[in-house]
Amino acid sequence: MSAQSGGSILRQPMSVWATAFAAVVAFMGIGLVDPILPSIAQGLHAGPSQVSLLFTSYFLVTAVAMLVTGWVSSRIGGKRTLLLGLALVVVFAALAGTSGSVGELIGFRAGWGLGNALFVATALAVIVGAASGGAESAIILYEAALGLGISMGPLVGAALGDWNWRAPFFGTASLMAVGFVLIATLLRTTPTPAVKIRLGDPLRALAHGGLSTTAFTAFFYNFAFFTILAFTPFILGMSPYGIGAVFFGWGACVALASVFGAPALQRRLGSVKVLHLSLGVLAALQVGIALSGHAGIVVFVILSGIPIGLNNTVFTEAAMEVSDAPRPVASAGYNFVRWMGGALAPFIATKLGEDVAPALPYVLGALCCLAGMAVLYGRRHHMRSLERVDADHAFRDAPVAA
Repeated sequence: MSAQSGGSILRQPMSVWATAFAAVVAFMGIGLVDPILPSIAQGLHAGPSQVSLLFTSYFLVTAVAMLVTGWVSSRIGGKRTLLLGLALVVVFAALAGTSGSVGELIGFRAGWGLGNALFVATALAVIVGAASGGAESAIILYEAALGLGISMGPLVGAALGDWNWRAPFFGTASLMAVGFVLIATLLRTTPTPAVKIRLGDPLRALAHGGLSTTAFTAFFYNFAFFTILAFTPFILGMSPYGIGAVFFGWGACVALASVFGAPALQRRLGSVKVLHLSLGVLAALQVGIALSGHAGIVVFVILSGIPIGLNNTVFTEAAMEVSDAPRPVASAGYNFVRWMGGALAPFIATKLGEDVAPALPYVLGALCCLAGMAVLYGRRHHMRSLERVDADHAFRDAPVAA
C-alpha cells in the first residue's frame, strides 16, 4: 500500500467511520466469549464440547444466512440491511445474557449469528462503496476493523466476564445499540440496486473455478483458525484476564498483519504465494502448540495471529477480485463456504481434545492448512486472474518517474 493510498484510508466520510465502528463491535463478538468459555461451562454446568457449540451455532447460522444477505440488501437497501442486522444482534446478545441453560445460550448465539451475517456482509459492500481510495483501501479498512474487533473482544470479555460471565453479552448489546444510532443518523439511505440478487446467485457464482478454489481453501483455513480460537481457552488453565491477555496479543498480531503485512507481501510475492506462505506458517505454529508446554502454547498462539491476519486480508481481496460475479454475490458465496469451516471446527476440535488428547485438535488444524495448500496448488490455473490484479496494484503503487 503506497503512502498516498495509506493517507486516503484515514480521510473517510463520517458514514464510513460509523460503519467501521459497528464492524469493530460486530467482530468483537467473535472473540468476546473466549476468555469466559471456562466460566460459562462452570456457571451452566456444561462440558467444553457443549460450550463449543456457542461458536458452532453462531457460525453455522452465519454461513447459511450469507446466502440471503444479498437477496435482502438488494430489496431493502444497504442501510436498512445494516440496521436490521444490528437490531438482531442487540436483541439476541441481550437475550444471551439472560440464559438459564447452555441450550438457551446456544440458541441465542444462533440468532446473534443471523444478525451478524446481515451486518458483516453488507458492511463490506457499504464501506467499499462509500470509502475514498478505492476498493483496495476499503478492504484494508474493513480488515483493520476486523483485527481491532478481534483483539479488543477478549479484553472486553475478560474485564466484564471476571465480574460475571453474563456481563459481556449485555456489554455487546449496548455497544451495538450505539452503532445502530450512529449508522441511523450518519449513513445516508442507500438506493436499492437496479438489478435484484436472486437467492441462488451466490451458489451459482461458486461455479467459477477461481472463486470456488478461494472458498474451499478458506474453508480449510477457517477450520484451523477456529480450532485455535475455540479450544485453546480450555488448555491455558488461566483466569479470564490471563486468557484475555493472550488473545489480545493474538488479535493485535491479526490486526497488524492484516493492515501492514498483507499489502507489502502481496506487492512483493503476489496473492497466491502469500496464501501458501501464511498457510504453511500457520500449520507449523499449530504443530508447535501441539508439542509445547504452557509457555510455548502462549507464544505460538499469539504468533498465529500473524498468518491469520495475512490470510484474512488476502482471502477477502481474492474473493472480491478473482471472479466476474458482482462483489456482493461473490462475497456471499465465498463466505457461505468459508464460515462452514468455522462452524465445524469448534465442536470437532473440542470433542477430540476432550475425549482423545489435547494435542490432537492442533494436529488436525495443521493438516487442514496443508489440505488448503493442496487445493490452492492443484487448482492454481484458476487463480491466474489474481496475477493480473496483483500486477495492476503493483503498477499503481509504483513511484512515478520524475
